[in-house]
Amino acid sequence: GKDHRYRCWKKHGHGKVDLLKAVSQSCDVYFYDLAHTLGIDRMHSFLDLFGFGHRTGVDIPSESRGLSPSAQWKHDTRNLAWYPGETLISGIGQGFNQTTPIQLAHATATLAMRGVNITPQVARASRQAGQSELQLIATETVETLPMQNSQNWEKVINSMVEVIHGKRGTARHVGKNMPFKIAGKTGTAQVFGIKQDEEYDADTIDKRLHDHALFIAFAPADDPEFVVAIVVENGGGGSKTAAPIAREMIKQFFGITSDE
Repeated sequence: GKDHRYRCWKKHGHGKVDLLKAVSQSCDVYFYDLAHTLGIDRMHSFLDLFGFGHRTGVDIPSESRGLSPSAQWKHDTRNLAWYPGETLISGIGQGFNQTTPIQLAHATATLAMRGVNITPQVARASRQAGQSELQLIATETVETLPMQNSQNWEKVINSMVEVIHGKRGTARHVGKNMPFKIAGKTGTAQVFGIKQDEEYDADTIDKRLHDHALFIAFAPADDPEFVVAIVVENGGGGSKTAAPIAREMIKQFFGITSDE
């Protein structure tokens, strides 16, 4: 209804917010407003470029398409109109959105590579029956995403660096004692709806209803070699549960032995 309040995790709000602050401190209201400005169809078209709602083409069977909703999709599948409130919650990945971990990793890699879209693959090489020599499987670059202003890549990436290296970044513990800058973003996926006069309290609800914890990252931020997407079902906040896992994976990949 018209009296519905779209809230942020920070009870008293973040004050004046720009992109860098919104990403680094995870301000939902900024993205509600952005979604309202864009509209669901424009947002859907842009997310389509990053592969949301499509199979990534990874070389494993039974990959899910996920779902990136649009007004036309809702009309075609449910014969219902699209409501403005559904646009707002789509701005933070809620509502009808369904995204797989490989889609998150793929989109993060595309962002890290400043628009270069590479098909993910598991197999590195193959061998024909009766032969001993391995044949390397070539990595396929599908396309490079168009961006009218290339500086927009840097604005988003710098905001993600602030998540980890900023004084108030939601995952600032991930960057401690690291020899390079890391770009990342924490996320929380709500499992059930909360009434307007209620607040989420994990201590009072079943574990199966706890929020899912998410975190994406790539490193080094200025010359990426490694991308990670973490989803911990019913794990709570992405900063507390998912981000530490990503930190350990980054340390393992680069052979970093620094203490916490």
